[in-house]
Amino acid sequence: MSVNLDKAKLDYLREKYEVAIGLEVHAELSTKTKIFCSCTTEFGGSPNTHCCPICMGMPGTLPVLNKKVVEYGMKAGYATNCKILNFTKQDRKNYFYPDLPKGYQISQYDLPICREGYVEIDVQGRRKKIRITRIHIEEDAGKLVHDELTHRTIADYNRAGVPLIEIVTEPDLSSAEETIIFLEKLKSILQFIDVSDCKMQEGSLRADVNISIRPKGSKNLGTRTETKNLNSFKSISRAIEAEIMRQIMEVENGREIIQETRRWDDEKGVSYSMRSKEEEHDYRYFPEPDLPPVIFNEVWMERVKSSVPELPEARKKKYMKKYNLPEYDADILTSSRELSDFFEEAIGEKSRTADRKTEGRGESKTGKYENNIAEVATTVNVKAISNWIMGDLLRILKDRNIEISDVTFSPKYLAKLVTMIDKGVINANTGKKVFEKMFDSGKDPEIIVKEECLEIITDESYLLEIVKKVVEQNPKSVADYKNGKEKSFSFLMGQLMKETKGKADPQLARKYLIDVINTL
Repeated sequence: MSVNLDKAKLDYLREKYEVAIGLEVHAELSTKTKIFCSCTTEFGGSPNTHCCPICMGMPGTLPVLNKKVVEYGMKAGYATNCKILNFTKQDRKNYFYPDLPKGYQISQYDLPICREGYVEIDVQGRRKKIRITRIHIEEDAGKLVHDELTHRTIADYNRAGVPLIEIVTEPDLSSAEETIIFLEKLKSILQFIDVSDCKMQEGSLRADVNISIRPKGSKNLGTRTETKNLNSFKSISRAIEAEIMRQIMEVENGREIIQETRRWDDEKGVSYSMRSKEEEHDYRYFPEPDLPPVIFNEVWMERVKSSVPELPEARKKKYMKKYNLPEYDADILTSSRELSDFFEEAIGEKSRTADRKTEGRGESKTGKYENNIAEVATTVNVKAISNWIMGDLLRILKDRNIEISDVTFSPKYLAKLVTMIDKGVINANTGKKVFEKMFDSGKDPEIIVKEECLEIITDESYLLEIVKKVVEQNPKSVADYKNGKEKSFSFLMGQLMKETKGKADPQLARKYLIDVINTL
């Protein structure tokens, strides 16, 4: 729906109403195998090659619950301040979709793993608590692929049975801005605790958005609509803004809001109705007869709780207090656990990265540098390391479209590079060249500097010889400088640095250049 009104009119209408937004966030879990069978959860693959009779719902097959899925659900609950139920069970959610071959989904209804949690967000300088109603585990559905050339729809069941957690919030959000802030924080938490990679482009994190409006001051929530399967922050924001205005215009024109499920077309910037919104009774929930309940004992619960690492907000506060970093730096450095771990290893902070494994996948996520942590210098220029990470490192990652986990050099090498610059072994410009070579080769920066003879030149006789050569070759610039033109001196310094390939000590070079000119 497009709204052809001027901005002032839209703003006026928007101010008349309050908005209530609740989310159903689905995060695929980073286990090695699916929730009820041993098929791989690896993304991609040829259609229908990552499935078996169990996840395709063939008659006579029986599911077996993946213990790691339960533990990941518990970890997500602990990280979001939830109460963990010590007795939980699976339920059948009955509905038919062509990408769910059983005709029902194994999910959780009245006894989810987690309840009554919250996540606090910062919105325009104030704290706001977003309540979490529940977190439950369930299986994902397959995927329908629509072939526009043949006008056929093909079902790919590779994703069927991939484990999910669904995080359901109360309608505590009141704008697209708040929603994105919340989702960004939730994504960061899930990544920090290693339960999901949250790759939205692969569907690992997606959200259903429930939206309703009400006149300002009204205590009753309006009729809500649900917009399904949004998998990028940009589309979520756009869909929310469009649905708010659609509902406002419906009410302003005397029409009732219909409780329904809608689909968002991000290319056209519009949504359209899919079906009437189901209620809980429509799903005919009943306990899954093929799976027994799960009972948590205190020892198990405590072990899972103790495995929850330091969360991004705690790390952010630590960086600001312990290392006196600006909030801007701390926000960026804690935007992902791998980036935060990289920073901590570079500065010599004790990190869990060396011991951390992707529990379900059984593989290291720390690149090729995890055994070198002990070699990091105990005192380094923390702010400089932060600047290098936020600047050159993130720039290269973006330019090459790769992740921090793809970096092959040790974080201790970044610490070495910064120390070499601080001690005057190399200058900042050379440091950038060394960083690029270090990124490409994974080599120790000290070795790169020695192999390519990049150390700063401080030899007096050699520098004097170069200075005299530059002065002799540029008499006009020397004369201009002596006549008060400061730019001419900059030119002479540039020529000097060019002669030494940027390796001359700038302070010594400047001193010798002034001394030689003054003797003329």
